[in-house]
Amino acid sequence: MVGYGTLADDDNDDLERLYGATNPRDTTIQILLSLALGISAFLAFCVLRPRWQGLYAARKKQKDEATALPDLPSTLFGWIPTVWRITEQQVLASAGLDAYVFLAFFKMAMKFLAITFLFSLVVIKPVHDAYPEESDIPGNSTYHNRTKRADTVLCRSVNLLDRSSSNSTADPSFPDNFETDYLWMYVAFAYLFSVIAIYFVIAETRKIIEIRQEYLGSQTTVTDRTIRLSGIPPDLQDEGRLQEFIESLDIGKVESVTLCRKWKELDQAMNARMDALRRLEEAHTIHMGLRTIERNLETLPIAQPPPPGPPAAPIADEEQNESSRLMGANGHANVPYNRPRPRTTIRYGRWKLQSKQVDAIDYYTEKLRQADDRVRELRQKDFAPTPLAFVTMDSVAACQMAIQAVLDPSPLQLIASQSPSPSDVIWSNTYLSRRNRMLRQWSITALIVLLTVFWSAIFVPIAGLLNTDTIGRVFPQVGDFLDHHQNLRSLVNTQVPTLIATLLTVLVPYLYYYLSWFQGMISQGDIELAAISKNFFFTFFNFFVIFTVLGTASKFYQFFEKFDDLTKDLRKIAYTLALSLQRLLPFYVNFIILQGVGLFPFRLLEVGSVSLYPIYLMGAKTPRDYAELVQPPIFSYGFYLPTALLVFIICIVYSVLRSSWSVLLAGLIFFALGHFVYKYQLLYAMDHQQQSTGRAWGMICDRIFVGLVFFQLTTAGQLILKQAIYRSVLMIPLLIATVWVSVLYGRAYKPLMRFIALRSIKRGEAYADQQADGIGTAVSNDLTPERNVWADVDSTQDRYPRESAAALGGTTESGLRFVNPSLVAPLESVWIAGKALSPGDDGIGRDVEVSV
Repeated sequence: MVGYGTLADDDNDDLERLYGATNPRDTTIQILLSLALGISAFLAFCVLRPRWQGLYAARKKQKDEATALPDLPSTLFGWIPTVWRITEQQVLASAGLDAYVFLAFFKMAMKFLAITFLFSLVVIKPVHDAYPEESDIPGNSTYHNRTKRADTVLCRSVNLLDRSSSNSTADPSFPDNFETDYLWMYVAFAYLFSVIAIYFVIAETRKIIEIRQEYLGSQTTVTDRTIRLSGIPPDLQDEGRLQEFIESLDIGKVESVTLCRKWKELDQAMNARMDALRRLEEAHTIHMGLRTIERNLETLPIAQPPPPGPPAAPIADEEQNESSRLMGANGHANVPYNRPRPRTTIRYGRWKLQSKQVDAIDYYTEKLRQADDRVRELRQKDFAPTPLAFVTMDSVAACQMAIQAVLDPSPLQLIASQSPSPSDVIWSNTYLSRRNRMLRQWSITALIVLLTVFWSAIFVPIAGLLNTDTIGRVFPQVGDFLDHHQNLRSLVNTQVPTLIATLLTVLVPYLYYYLSWFQGMISQGDIELAAISKNFFFTFFNFFVIFTVLGTASKFYQFFEKFDDLTKDLRKIAYTLALSLQRLLPFYVNFIILQGVGLFPFRLLEVGSVSLYPIYLMGAKTPRDYAELVQPPIFSYGFYLPTALLVFIICIVYSVLRSSWSVLLAGLIFFALGHFVYKYQLLYAMDHQQQSTGRAWGMICDRIFVGLVFFQLTTAGQLILKQAIYRSVLMIPLLIATVWVSVLYGRAYKPLMRFIALRSIKRGEAYADQQADGIGTAVSNDLTPERNVWADVDSTQDRYPRESAAALGGTTESGLRFVNPSLVAPLESVWIAGKALSPGDDGIGRDVEVSV
């Protein structure tokens, strides 16, 4: 048998072709490419930001929650210090708990990576430099210098395993060799870094819990006093009987009960009415010839051409003022001109085979009138109840007691949970049956698991074409050309897989987020949390576990070719896995650099919104369409948080390996830039309506614990392959302790991330009483309220209520109640050119005040 310490040339060539030799040129090219992309995008943003304030300061201009934020100067770089000086108080008061938790994770990651990078640069790197690995294997000049460093000790250890299997006497001098004493560093720093990470997690959790309890304990909004009650038995599916039952439990008094009913027919009628309304508005707009011929200088520099037809007549001052009042959000000037009334094609008869042309305005006016009659008729109908209700109590304490208690001895019956905000409820999912909802959730979850597991296999043909060896087989001339141009070869071998990995992490979350909407969840906040979980599973499994096992995307094809040979010897599999982990370090460094330095400025530039704006603009015809164009884009945590978690886990796993300083430095830059970019977007540019009151922090910590376990297993595997068996055994207590701490964390801290403590509620009430009295009252020492520094923007402002600023719920809650909008929403009139037309009016509209 050929020992792995002196691998045969064909085996060396096989492994070399399987994983490819790394090259410092690859990382250099990645840094230069990322700097070129990032700097150009950042400078473009600095130039365009003061000109396109309707896009890059949309939240500041349109959301009341952002009015207290400081105004940004119009200079090129003057906005940077202003955003940098915004405190955590202002972030919490303006953007809410979810944004605060999101940015807190970035700050915690920066602290951890700064400490680990310091240890890596001062201790780990000098120790690895003092014990280089390339001198341990003779005759390895065929390998690249960096390749030799990654292979030497692993080849020697596998060689020893091979000799021990063929000869019962192992090398007795190896365990006592002084050169292996540096492996104690792996054990020491595995313990140290794990303790530091757990300390930061628990310390930050305590801080977030304190803030969350202070905030929510002082709230008295409808949301904070409402229970979402599911599993209601048939005998209690009545508002009166349900109210009597809740009050009979002596929890508190019930203010109102909203029993969800099967409103599907009504919701469909409202959707049909909105479709008819939009078509009628479009028909009126075409008839009156209103086309945009001027643009707002604060929006994108794209204007539709002037409409054909004769010159327009001047508009009266009063009409022009009213038009500018309704269309002023875009600042467009609309010029009418005469043209024939539009016509539309309708189909009728059996199977809709016959058609005819009719007047579009008359046709859709009649359809709108019929839709209004249908909606009014359905609003008077008594719909069948469902086993779901929203029960509003008279106090937050009564609501929390009901949520934290078991109301019924029967399983899956009368389950109380915290209600989402009324504006966050997805009413079309409230009348889904439990069986339907469970079937949707399990079906989509199974589909996502299958997509994630087999995602690599789907892209194997594409990935195989990205390898220079495969290209050389199919196109010999192209392969020879790449062999003679090392820079292009580096781009194909390393940069292209990095770009594909980045592209997939950007596009695939849209698919998973879209699928999450069909799981039947009641609130948008729950959908956001589900998207975070699914997208993290995709990114972690496909771009870490799979890449670690199979290598980079461009090596999939070669792996499957050699899979049969690898399975014949388990030791060789262990060798290739360890070799993959070390050799993938440059790939992950390139991936993190591209994500941070190269793509974060593009996220600041909002390339997606800018690129989609011309498409939406070409399709916009009515004032309603133009009003929707200027709405700020939505910030979804499910798109950005999973990638940040993946980068953090990669940095943890590589923190003690050779050249770990490069991964830690790239990660530190990633989180520093990400914190600043997301801070600007969350405060000034993008809206984030789906609020979950900081519940994402528990999901973040769970995945950090998963990363720590993976880090400890990886470190133990490295020690085993280096024949440091006793040192690897010392990792078992650390692994058990990490799992034990994660279980205790879930029991001790997670309930406080879901519920509000009754003591916090009492403190909030005592604080409110003191503020009402003006001078304070004498209360017990345990309930003496302190000034809530997190809920106050400055010293002149008292507790920051959610009713006035919507700091937690994303929208103002005063006057909101839990009711399906289809039951109470006003039937909007036609909105065109500053006029509102009621059904039955002709082309001349009445002066009616219209609200968008």
